[in-house]
Amino acid sequence: MRAMTDQTPACQLYLISPLETGGDFPQRLERALAAGPVAAFQFRVKGLDQHEAARLAEPLQAICAAHDVAFIVNDSIPLAKRIKADGVHLGQKDGSVEDAREQLGRDAQIGVTCHASRHLAMEAGEAGADYVAFGAFFPSNTKQTDHHAEVDLLQWWSMLFEIPCVAIGGITPDNCGPLVEAGADFLAVSGAVWDGDEAASIAAFHRAISAAASQVQSDM
Repeated sequence: MRAMTDQTPACQLYLISPLETGGDFPQRLERALAAGPVAAFQFRVKGLDQHEAARLAEPLQAICAAHDVAFIVNDSIPLAKRIKADGVHLGQKDGSVEDAREQLGRDAQIGVTCHASRHLAMEAGEAGADYVAFGAFFPSNTKQTDHHAEVDLLQWWSMLFEIPCVAIGGITPDNCGPLVEAGADFLAVSGAVWDGDEAASIAAFHRAISAAASQVQSDM
């Protein structure tokens, strides 16, 4: 993720890969990123050895670099270090922020899954995380979750802390408006993009985000 500035949109897209990233997926990713701005892409694969994961990541990383999209590795600090990714996203059992910072350097983007916990989010922030992720906000077919977050969690965080927050879990163009209005800095999306026409979905997300941002402005 690039540094946020006064010109940065109020809410940006954070695209998460499907588990299958071979075949024609590089072409699909190129099409998605060409359809509208995306802040970050998370490379999320399971059950692969590091060599195979690095092989699959290589073309995707190049596509992201060409579009100035941060390339974030899910779960694995060693893989992020091996491929010189822009950062890593850590679940609660994937290692510490401090270790990730030591391994990846001060410029790495380090995010932490905090489920629906204010306590976990504050701990992540104190440890030096660059962003915290809350969710799931809606039922998701991409990843089973035992945690449900409410919109007021985003409002609370954005009012008290400067560290960006990511909303995740079942987010679609049709339901994302309240998350944008509540203060989410990023919307993490996967199935809503890859389960259909990726370019059309990215465009639909941008329309929905713009509409919600306009609503916030009109309410001020």
